Amino acid sequence: MMPATARSVRPLTRGPPQVGFAADVRDGLSAPDGKWIPSRHLYDALGSALFEAICLLPEYGLSRADERVLERAAPELTQHLGPVPLVVELGSGSGRKTRGVLAALAREAAVTYRPIDLSSAALQCCRRELAQLPGVFFAGVEADFLVGLQRAAGARRDDERLLLLFLGSTIGNFDRPDAARFLCEVRERLRPGDALLLGTDLLKPVSQLLPAYDDPAGVTAAFDLNLLARINRELSGDFDLRTFAHESRWNEAERCVEMHLRSLRPQLVHVRACGLRVALREGETIWTEGSCKYAPDEPALIGARAGFQCVAQWTDDEWPFAESLLLAS
Repeated sequence: MMPATARSVRPLTRGPPQVGFAADVRDGLSAPDGKWIPSRHLYDALGSALFEAICLLPEYGLSRADERVLERAAPELTQHLGPVPLVVELGSGSGRKTRGVLAALAREAAVTYRPIDLSSAALQCCRRELAQLPGVFFAGVEADFLVGLQRAAGARRDDERLLLLFLGSTIGNFDRPDAARFLCEVRERLRPGDALLLGTDLLKPVSQLLPAYDDPAGVTAAFDLNLLARINRELSGDFDLRTFAHESRWNEAERCVEMHLRSLRPQLVHVRACGLRVALREGETIWTEGSCKYAPDEPALIGARAGFQCVAQWTDDEWPFAESLLLAS
């Protein structure tokens, strides 16, 4: 099995999402040392809806912890930053938990909100959730993270300060070296004085973590298996979803929860749009997501190496989680 460190999300694909999806499927399923598909491709319209359902599950405490932390942090952001005319969010999803942050900032001055997401369905949901907030102007960007950030940051006036939101635990979908590199690339697109609010899921007992990624109701399994269904729909694949099982694993060395789709029998699958034939052994897996967990001091450390200074951190004790406010130096 290929280690998690070799399989990060790389949200850097240029060109239309369909091209990136096909290229990633071809490369990942052809990899000689372990099959994998980047986790960003879990989030088509159906996948995004299933993830919203996952966030409501009792086993998945991460989203509720993030919302609790943001509720406490939002009123204090202007104390650290002053007025912020431009808020950009990477991977906004539905935007529900961003409401409090935008409302707090908009009480000080009008805010332009530019959510960035690969899923047009998620952006539409985000618009419905947030477009009517008083003092907030909505302008969604359908793009990869760094492409969208470059577009949003590059279009502002010289005197406009930017707050970048990277909430939830999306940074955990990168292995640690790639997370550090990604933050460096983010910093290159920001100006001194811009800010990053970074969410990180913190280390906790494995007995608490694994059910969050393999719930007894089977919602996470449906979310994972939908990736194969998406390949069937969009790339003319012939995966038989009944012959795969979802499973989650704890990788102690990487401090990471991994999601896999395990083949229940030997099989040969075709993905015609990629000109691909995929042979799977019984028990062989396709790696679909890694979610690294952090110690409380790590966000400040990796932020400092990328050119940020940590000026505040808010944490949740019920489900250990942190939001760290990093200033670009």
